[in-house]
Amino acid sequence: MVKIATDSGSDIGPELAQELGITVVPLYVHFGEEVYRDGVDIGADEFYRRLETSPIHPTTSAPSPGDFAKIYEKLAQETDEILAIHVSRKLSATYDAALQGREALAGRKCRIEVVDSQWVTIALGLIATMAAKAAQAGESLQQVLDGVHQAIPQAHLLAFLDTLKYLARGGRIGKAASLLGTALSVKPLLTVREGEAHPAGLARTRGKAIDRLCEFAKSALHVQDLSISHSTTVNEAQTLAERISSFLPQIHLRIARLGPALGVHGGPGALVVALRQGEG
Repeated sequence: MVKIATDSGSDIGPELAQELGITVVPLYVHFGEEVYRDGVDIGADEFYRRLETSPIHPTTSAPSPGDFAKIYEKLAQETDEILAIHVSRKLSATYDAALQGREALAGRKCRIEVVDSQWVTIALGLIATMAAKAAQAGESLQQVLDGVHQAIPQAHLLAFLDTLKYLARGGRIGKAASLLGTALSVKPLLTVREGEAHPAGLARTRGKAIDRLCEFAKSALHVQDLSISHSTTVNEAQTLAERISSFLPQIHLRIARLGPALGVHGGPGALVVALRQGEG
């Protein structure tokens, strides 16, 4: 059976990863000289507490090629077909490290495909989970890979941040830099296009921003999967899930947590909706 790997930039929780047989390679979070594996050595609750109280602003780094080589080596003992789907290469060096890690297994009979998803957080998570379900259904590596390439342009994401300061500090602001001059009280809305953050508007209050997320989901056609991610406001995420379920009752919504590696950039109070469209 095809084995699926991704990175912690997918915000796939440990329970879902185990259920679907997905291997999640952790990114790294640095508080000065202290280094933590995302979701392994530091969890979301501790991370956000430190983010708001530490005088040191954290940074992130990609897994090393050696990290990927170890993962591939382990998976190659169970299969000869591996598909690794990673966070946008415009936002992280993870994809390039994964390619380098694959070189360590050159000459082995195991076929390893590495894909730049062009997405981040739960949009990447939706693609990885779709691939894992296809693998569990017995599809070949080529079939799963074709499905992933089809799904990438069918994914869509809308997020709002309580503030842009964390995104700006982390250097991942991309095209959304145009929003930096807006009033502090205004909530910036962001999307991802071609692997980079882009501005998607402004909302005057959190309530209006949540309404925009709800409208985003309601206006989408042929929704196959939908996930919600939050950094520190689980009650808001649950309320939003209930609102979306009222008009998409056939969709099993998942609520995820924006993990430490992405929380460095998104900050407290972030809320994200991602969905995947398709005909079947």
